[in-house]
Amino acid sequence: MTSVTLVRRIRARPETVFEAMTTPEGIGHWWGPDAGPVLLAETDVRVGGAFRVRFRMLDGAEHESFGTYLEVTPPHGLIMSWQWVDEPDLDMRIEITLRAIAEGTELTFTHARLPDEEARISHEAGWNGSLDKLERYFLQSGGE
Repeated sequence: MTSVTLVRRIRARPETVFEAMTTPEGIGHWWGPDAGPVLLAETDVRVGGAFRVRFRMLDGAEHESFGTYLEVTPPHGLIMSWQWVDEPDLDMRIEITLRAIAEGTELTFTHARLPDEEARISHEAGWNGSLDKLERYFLQSGGE
């Protein structure tokens, strides 16, 4: 098993970033590795609550993930299980930590329990694309 950890500085308060990470409307602004749309976002943000997100990439491929919130500590972060619909036997984990800094928020994003190096490389590229969109969203919205 392996993992990938990414750190970003977001120009918005932790409360605002937390909302973007956990609400269907917020997820629609950043989820997915390229400019393709989020087709479905459902969240029940509480310990034991579920999430499901489906997105389409620019090449037309659709992907869907789901999981359960394991820890929820607004606005400091959350931990959730993570599975792809087409690979339900892979029980991965996402941990997001938000820390207030002078410019806004330092976001630390970890995707753990990846099965191998190929999956690590693929998920690193995908999450980098998503977090790039999250940063652009807050730059364009002025941090709101």
